[in-house]
Amino acid sequence: MDKLVYFQHPEPTMSSTPYVINQLQARELLAQVDVPQILRKLFRDLAAGQAVQPAQQLVEFPQGAGDFINYLGVLAEDGVYGVKTSPYIVREQGPLVTAWTLLMSMQTGQPLLLCDAGELTTARTAATTAVAVDALASLNATRLAIIGSGKVAQAHVHYVKDLRDWQSISLYSPGLSELNADARAQLQSLDPRLTLVDSREAAIQDADVIMLCTSSAGPVIDPATLSKPALITSISTNAPRAHEVPPQRLNDMQVFCDYRQTTPGSAGEMLIAGEQHGWDKSAIVGDLPDLLSGKVPRPGYDRHVFFRSIGLGLEDIALANALYHLQH
Repeated sequence: MDKLVYFQHPEPTMSSTPYVINQLQARELLAQVDVPQILRKLFRDLAAGQAVQPAQQLVEFPQGAGDFINYLGVLAEDGVYGVKTSPYIVREQGPLVTAWTLLMSMQTGQPLLLCDAGELTTARTAATTAVAVDALASLNATRLAIIGSGKVAQAHVHYVKDLRDWQSISLYSPGLSELNADARAQLQSLDPRLTLVDSREAAIQDADVIMLCTSSAGPVIDPATLSKPALITSISTNAPRAHEVPPQRLNDMQVFCDYRQTTPGSAGEMLIAGEQHGWDKSAIVGDLPDLLSGKVPRPGYDRHVFFRSIGLGLEDIALANALYHLQH
């Protein structure tokens, strides 16, 4: 009787322990890198075939105990790949959401870095919107509106404030009235042009760019009520099919996204618009790789322009790689 032979991967010739970065360290290190510039390179790499961005991977825990999403990506030119894994853990006192990014070497197959991804996620979400605003907003845009007041909204202001000659920056959030004086002062300190307003309508009136930075699962504004064509950016949240604009409005807007291969399969308003309102993902005018490689021109403003990002694993991996190189 022939002897069975089992083939296995050879043992790695070296072993290394990844460098671990906690949330505070990540915040300090991120302040030392040009986040939007790192993301611009990433999207150009995607356009040139030097990066790979698979779809998000959602895995549910048994018995409704929550889930986790894996965000994967490969940066071939940098010789790294990685995964951000983000669990949503159901608890009596409210859900717990964390995220960690693992950076791996394509040369040695060894882990390089394990980083608390909370700060990475905030920075890459806001900086991706900033890259989109720079690529899509009218060069003459002067009025900026922000809906939301949390950490992500504040990061949006930080990355966008110098992209145009803003004459006014209006910020509204449903929770503004409940903020104490210190919290309001912190928001005011983001930019001297920033005004806290007490209604959504006041914030978006005559705005050229409206950034939706909320964790709302349903529509925050209706573009049909705006007085003139505007750029509307949306990030939404991880609630099922979350969306910040009514899905039926996609038919009336020029739609852009962070990455056309993956965003339509995850963005709530795109899924609902496809199922219920006759919208098709082929209507997407372009994504960030298209825009940054010059394949798609800046839009005209005969109607609203909508930019939707879902967050890409590659964004987390590119930032983790930048932090790794700061340490080495």
